[in-house]
Amino acid sequence: MDVAHICILSSLFVCNYAASTPNFVLIFADDLGFGDLGCYGHPSSLTPNLDRLAARGLRFTDFYSTSPVCSPSRASLLTGRYQTRSGIYPEFLYPGSIGGLPLNETTIAEVLKPLGYATAVVGKWHLGVGANGRFLPTRQGFDEYLGIPYSHDMGPCHNLSCFPPDVKCFGLCDIDTVAVPLMHNEVIKQQPVNFLDLERAYSDFSTAFIAAAAEKNQPFFLYYPSHHTHCPQYAGPGAAGKTSRGPFGDALLEFDNTVGNLLATLEKTGVINNTLVFFTSDNGPALFRMARGGSAGTLRCGKGTTYEGGMREPAIAYWPGMITPGVTQELASTLDILPTIAGLAGAGVPPVVLDGVDMADILFKHGKSKRESMMFYPTDPSEECGLFALRLGKYKAHFYTQGSIHSTTTPDKECSTFVLRKHHDPPLIFHLDADPSERYPLPLDGQPDIQELLERVKRVKEEFEDSMLFGESQISKGSDPQLEPCCNPQCSPKPSCCHC
Repeated sequence: MDVAHICILSSLFVCNYAASTPNFVLIFADDLGFGDLGCYGHPSSLTPNLDRLAARGLRFTDFYSTSPVCSPSRASLLTGRYQTRSGIYPEFLYPGSIGGLPLNETTIAEVLKPLGYATAVVGKWHLGVGANGRFLPTRQGFDEYLGIPYSHDMGPCHNLSCFPPDVKCFGLCDIDTVAVPLMHNEVIKQQPVNFLDLERAYSDFSTAFIAAAAEKNQPFFLYYPSHHTHCPQYAGPGAAGKTSRGPFGDALLEFDNTVGNLLATLEKTGVINNTLVFFTSDNGPALFRMARGGSAGTLRCGKGTTYEGGMREPAIAYWPGMITPGVTQELASTLDILPTIAGLAGAGVPPVVLDGVDMADILFKHGKSKRESMMFYPTDPSEECGLFALRLGKYKAHFYTQGSIHSTTTPDKECSTFVLRKHHDPPLIFHLDADPSERYPLPLDGQPDIQELLERVKRVKEEFEDSMLFGESQISKGSDPQLEPCCNPQCSPKPSCCHC
C-alpha cells in the first residue's frame, strides 16, 4: 500500500498509520430515501457507481440524519451538533432569509483549513446567503463554491427546461421569488440556472478541484451536496430517458454518473488510496410527490416526519485498502462525520458541545459504535415539547408523533399532514430490528424488561434535554426580499428583472 501501512498487533486490535494526510470527499444526496438505491434493494433504480461503492466499501443499515428537512440536517452535518444548538430551525432557510448558519459555528472545512487543506463545496448550500453574502460557504471555511445557495425549487420554474429537448419542469416551484441563481464563490454566474447543463458543470468543477489539489500534493476536502433527487427532478442528455424509473430515476442516474466521475478522477490522479469517500442523504423522500418523490423502502412515512422513513438514510463509506467491504448495523449519524474526519486528519475539534462521536472503530475494525442513542426533533422543535423521539440501542421511543405535508399522499394515514401532533405518555416503543416499519408498539403492561427499558429511555431523554441549550432561531429572524440573490441588484421590477 503506497499511502498507509497497517500493523496488526492482535486479532482484536488494528493500528493504522497514515503515511500522508488523508483526503475527504463527502457526498450528500437530497430527499433520497432509504429504499431508493439499487444496493438498498430498489428493483429499478440504475445506480451502478453507488452500488459499486457499497460493494467495495462499508454500507450502513442504521444511519441517521438529525432532521427530516434540509437546512437543519445540513447544519448538523457540517458542525457535528444538533440543529437546535446552532438555531437552524424551524423548517428551513429561504432565498431572502435574514439569518443563516451562525459564523461562530465551526464547519468541517474550518476544522481542516489550519492543516493546509484545500476546501470546496459544489451544489446545494442551503445554510443562508444573508446581507452581502455573509453566510455563504466562502465565509465558512471553503476556498471555493459553485452552486445554488438554496433549494432549486425556491424560484419560478414553469418556464424552465428540466429534460431535453425542452421538457418543462414539473410543478410551479416558488413563484414570487427571484429566478434560481448559479453562483461561483460569491458572484452570480447565471440566473436562472440551466438545469440541462448544471450537473455537468458540477462534475467538471469537482474533478478539476481534485486534480488541482492532487497535482500540488495538497490534501483536500470536497463537499458535494447534490440537488438530486429533490423536486423538480431534472437531467441532462447523459441521463434523460435512460432509466425505466421515469424522471426520478433519470435524476438519480445523473447524480450517480457524477459519483462515477469523482471516483474515476480519484483513481486517475493516484489519490484514491488516500481518500475517504462518504455518501449519505439529508432526509427521507418527499412522498407527496408520489412516483417522483422517492422511496423509504420498508420504513414508515418519509420527509417531514420523525418516523424512520424521514430520518434513517442510506450511507456508504469507501476507502480502498483501509475499509474492509461489508455491512454494519451499528448506530451512526451525520453528526459523527466531523469528529471522524477531525480524528483522521489529526485536527482539533471545536471547543463546544459536540453531539457526534468518532466512527473510526466502525469504519476500520467493523467494530462497535460509540453512539448509544439518537435524538429526533421535528421540523419545528421547541424547548417546551423537547424531543419527539429517541432511539436507544435497537429500541425507539416516540413521545410525540405527527404527520407532514411532505408525506401526505401515502396510504398510511399516520403520515398525512392532517394528523396533528399527538403526545404519547407513556411513549410508543418499537423494536427496530424486529419491526423497522414501526407498526407494532411493544406492550408495556406485565413486561418487567420493557418497564426497565422505559426507565432507561426516560433517564437518557432527561439528561440530554438538560444539556441542550437552544440557539436563537435563525429562520424566525424572517426574510427580506432585498436579500434575495440578484445578478442585477439595481434592476426593476424585482424579482422578474433578475436575469443574466
